[in-house]
Amino acid sequence: MFIEERHQKIIEIIESKSRVTVKELVEQFQLNEMTIRRDLLELEKSGLLQRVHGGAICVRGRSYEPPFIKRSLDKQNEKEKIGVKAAELINDGDSIALDVGSTTIEIANNLKGKTNLTILTPSVRIANILADNPNIRIICTGGILRPSEHSLIGDLAISAINNFYVDKLFLGMGGVDFEAGLTEYNLDDSQVKKALIQKAKEVILVTDSSKFNKVAFTFVAPIKAVSRIVTDSKIDNETARRLKEVNIEVIIA
Repeated sequence: MFIEERHQKIIEIIESKSRVTVKELVEQFQLNEMTIRRDLLELEKSGLLQRVHGGAICVRGRSYEPPFIKRSLDKQNEKEKIGVKAAELINDGDSIALDVGSTTIEIANNLKGKTNLTILTPSVRIANILADNPNIRIICTGGILRPSEHSLIGDLAISAINNFYVDKLFLGMGGVDFEAGLTEYNLDDSQVKKALIQKAKEVILVTDSSKFNKVAFTFVAPIKAVSRIVTDSKIDNETARRLKEVNIEVIIA
């Protein structure tokens, strides 16, 4: 395992458990204590955790939004597979909405060969990917540009969304929890997501399995707003079972 991969895994462990001990990490990675302590020091310098006696704790609040470039690299293989599988759910002639996010971008990357599509999106990145495809009509929502995300937000974006009705919405999300529902890091993006959900005949959540049982800063919708979820094979059996109990189809990429 490369150092970068180990650091990412350490962050994931701390985020899921809120804290971790040096002993646990030594056993997890089969490395000596000095190496693990050096890893924790480097991650602390990057502001990704806080070292405490015997281990480290998570310092990220629920409103912390990882930078887009970091999210685009996390779970990249899983997201690519999700993008392929989700694109298979799109039929020629569909009107769809593509939400912002690193996973929905992978859907856009897999629409080659589709014809007569109309795509509504608040994502400048997705619009750029599809701009030269003559078989796809792109409708950008307009609005205020979030520089880091290249997403379109604000009243102008929501007003534009309210003029349309789409067959399918492919929705990205920061956290998915059975009690808290669908949650997101940024309030402005969450308002746009709420508007998109209201205008979709069907809501399809596209997310890697690390987002389950996580709660981000702001509420978007109850989990029952979703009819299908496209995710990766690492989803745990209990989560998959509970989703099926509330009549949400789980599609494994």
